[in-house]
Amino acid sequence: MKTVKIRLSTIEDVRDFVEVVRQFEGDIDLSSGRYIVDAKSIMGIFSLDLMSPITLTAHAENCDKLIDSLKKYIIAE
Repeated sequence: MKTVKIRLSTIEDVRDFVEVVRQFEGDIDLSSGRYIVDAKSIMGIFSLDLMSPITLTAHAENCDKLIDSLKKYIIAE
């Protein structure tokens, strides 16, 4: 399991992000405040507060490859 903070600033970012995470097996969650959604769900992502950083939690076998694929969305804490 790995956890990182990400930022999805535009509609295009959300669309591209979902395309990437759908290529990976396993559960990938996004959380903002008390809400947790499936990272593979565009509608779920739009229910989050996208103005703030979002926490991505990956429960996948190939977490390192997933994190590497998403590095343009990852923000430093």
